[in-house]
Amino acid sequence: MADIDKLIRETLKGDKLAVSRLISVVERGHAQTPYILEKIYPHSGNAYYIGVTGPPGSGKSTTVDRLVKMLCSNNYSVGVIAVDPCSPFSGGALLGDRIRMNKRKSEWDVFFRSMSAGKIMGGLARTTKESSRILDASGKQIIVIETVGVGQSELDIAQATDTVVVILTPESGDNVQLMKAGLLEIADIFVVNKADRPGAENISMSIEAMLDRQRGKLEWRPPVLLTSASLGKGIEELYAEIWRHADYLRQDDKLKERRKSQLKGELKQRIESEIVNTLWQKIRDDADIDELVNDIWEQKIDPQSAAGKVVRRCLKD
Repeated sequence: MADIDKLIRETLKGDKLAVSRLISVVERGHAQTPYILEKIYPHSGNAYYIGVTGPPGSGKSTTVDRLVKMLCSNNYSVGVIAVDPCSPFSGGALLGDRIRMNKRKSEWDVFFRSMSAGKIMGGLARTTKESSRILDASGKQIIVIETVGVGQSELDIAQATDTVVVILTPESGDNVQLMKAGLLEIADIFVVNKADRPGAENISMSIEAMLDRQRGKLEWRPPVLLTSASLGKGIEELYAEIWRHADYLRQDDKLKERRKSQLKGELKQRIESEIVNTLWQKIRDDADIDELVNDIWEQKIDPQSAAGKVVRRCLKD
């Protein structure tokens, strides 16, 4: 416990090594994780969270790289969490080296963390929120979260950040494919990257047309930007739009309401997780699962009825 307390103290002072070690402890699911989160949480909530999402190959990493450079050049302290696909063998992040992201000026105050998505299907890693709060508590003013880029199942990013940037490319597809992607519903800013390629204007016009059909329903109309991150084009406009959206959220307590809504969703998820874990532990202690499996195998009872029977008995107890 003494070592953990020391790590927490050093993290709150902004020590990068302590921050890295504390995130690793939480990622491993250490027994002291609840204690760490309890001590860290009162010091979080001061950073502004930016989410960057979109299909694989859309240029998210390059865009984040350019955006972080601009943030640091404007004297912001920045934390970056990049959620990468995981290896089916080691479970580690396949793109965890992120060589280009490490070429940082020594005077910049930036902390980069690559995380494996594991088996989580929402675009974020299991401990993304916990890690971002550790960065927040360490004094980072801006936290950028880049999702794994799995397409239709990245809605979690809207529950973890203040401004969501959705990046698409000229190859992203027609209107129907865009609507199926599910990303249009969560975007605060649309970016059509690789705009030097043919079709960029067309997809930009398609997004604008879909936004036009939502006129009157949208309190905030997401801007549609054309960028070429690899060439450094359009990043200044993206930077400006992020802060324009931040200013919008700060009006009439919109940011407060957005974050409270996110906390409500997180609380619901965590309650469900606690219930499942608690029930399953009790079921494993009280019920003979192997015997029940044999009954199902011998067709004395079907799986649904068996599950219902066990849960009802557990709840009654």
